[in-house]
Amino acid sequence: MANRYEIDMCSGPIAGKILRFTLPLILSGILQLLFNAADIVVVGRFAQDGNTALAAVGSTGSLTGLIINLLVGLSVGASVVVSRSFGAKNDTAVDRAVHTSITVAGVGGVLFGIFGFCFAGIFLGWMDTPASVLPSAALYVRIYFCGLPANMLYNFGASILRAVGDTRRPLAYLTIAGVINVVLNLIFVIFLHMDVAGVALATVLSQCFSAFMVLRCLIRDGGTVRLNPRHLRIHRREFGQIVRIGIPAGIQSSFFSISNVLIQSTINGFGEIVMAGNAAASNLEGFAYTTMNAFYHSSLTFAGQNLGAGKLDRVRRVAFVAAGMSVAAGLAMGLGLFSFGEILLGIYRPGETEVIAAGMVRLMFVCLPYFICGINEVLVGLMRAMEHSTQSMIISLVCICVLRVVWIYAVFPFVPEEHRLSSLYLSYPISWSLAVLTHIVFLIFAFRKLHRRLYA
Repeated sequence: MANRYEIDMCSGPIAGKILRFTLPLILSGILQLLFNAADIVVVGRFAQDGNTALAAVGSTGSLTGLIINLLVGLSVGASVVVSRSFGAKNDTAVDRAVHTSITVAGVGGVLFGIFGFCFAGIFLGWMDTPASVLPSAALYVRIYFCGLPANMLYNFGASILRAVGDTRRPLAYLTIAGVINVVLNLIFVIFLHMDVAGVALATVLSQCFSAFMVLRCLIRDGGTVRLNPRHLRIHRREFGQIVRIGIPAGIQSSFFSISNVLIQSTINGFGEIVMAGNAAASNLEGFAYTTMNAFYHSSLTFAGQNLGAGKLDRVRRVAFVAAGMSVAAGLAMGLGLFSFGEILLGIYRPGETEVIAAGMVRLMFVCLPYFICGINEVLVGLMRAMEHSTQSMIISLVCICVLRVVWIYAVFPFVPEEHRLSSLYLSYPISWSLAVLTHIVFLIFAFRKLHRRLYA
C-alpha cells in the first residue's frame, strides 16, 4: 500500500518532483558530512595536539571510503531494482528486493567491518601515513569499522525509501543523529579527553541511531516497501539483479577511492601542514559533492521508475532537467565555497595561515569546476538505471581513475616544485571532463538501441 511519502515519477511535471525529491536528499547528505565535519572541527580545536589529530582523522577518509563504497555500490543496485519494480507496479518483486537488500546489508556490514578492523594499520602503512599520525589514524579507523553494520543498514534502508521517492524521513533521522554526534563529540573530547577515539565513537553511536530509525520506519510504516524481519532472506533473482548493477557501481567507487588513496599518499609527502589543509578543504568540498550526488540519485531513481513503466521519452527529459539543475547548483556551490574559503577553512584551524593557504589551493582547482562532476554524476545515474552499470564503470575507471594514476606518475614528477600541489589537483577537472564526453557518446547509442527495442 502506498503512502504520502512516495512520489509518482512516471506522470506529471518533472522539474518540481525532482526538486521535491532532491532537496531533502541534499540536506541529508550535508548532515552525513557533518558527522565527519564535527569530528575534524572538534579534534582540530580541542584535542591536545590539534594538527596531528586533524591530520589523523582527515587522512583516513580515502581508506574507509575504499571498503564502504563497495557495499554502498550494492545499495545502488538495490535502489535500481526497487525503483524499476515500483514503476512497473510489481509489488511482489518490490517485496523480494527489499528483504534481499536488508539481508545483504547486515551480512556485508559485519564481514567487511571485521576485515577493515583487522587490516586498518597495514592499509594506512601502505598509504605512507607519517609515523606521528599512524597510531591515532589506525585507532580512528578501527573504531569506525566497528560501526560499519549500522552504516550499511542505514544506507541500504535509505536507498529503498529513495527508490519510491521518500527522501524526507531519512532526512529527519539524520537530523537527530547529527545532533547526537555533535553533542557526543564535545563530551568525549572536551570533558573525557578521548581525542581521536572520542570522535570515532561518537560517529559510530550516531550511525547506530540512524540505522535503528530507518529500519523501524520500514517495519512500521514502509508502505509499498514494508519490511518484515521474519521474511529476511536472499532471493536469487533479485540478488542477481542487485549484484549485476551494484557490483560494478561498488567497484567503480572503490577504484575512485584507490586513486584518491594514491593522491592522498602523494599529499602526505608534502607534510602535516598540507595534509591538514587538504583535510579541511576536502571536508568543505564534500558539501559540493553531496549536492551533485543528490542529482545522481534523482537521475537514477526517476529514470529507473520510468524505465520500469516503459516511458523512454520521460527518461530523456529527466536527464536534461537533472543535468541542468546540477550545473546551476555546482556553480553556486563552487563559487560560494571558494569566495568564502579562507573564513570557512579558519573554522577548522583558526589562525593557522599556512594550513588555510594549503586548503585554498584545493578549493581553487577542485571545487570551482565542480559542476563538471555534477554533469558526470547525472550521466552515471542514468546509465545505471538503464542497467549499463558495467559500461559506466569501465568509462569511469579509464577516464578518471586511470588518468589520475597516470597523471601522478607521468606528469606530477616533472612539474616545477612550486606548482606541484596545484598540478596534482588539476587532474580532477580534467578527468571529469573526459568522462562526461565519453558518457554522452555512449548514451546516444544506448538510447537509440533502447528506442528500437521498445518501439519496434
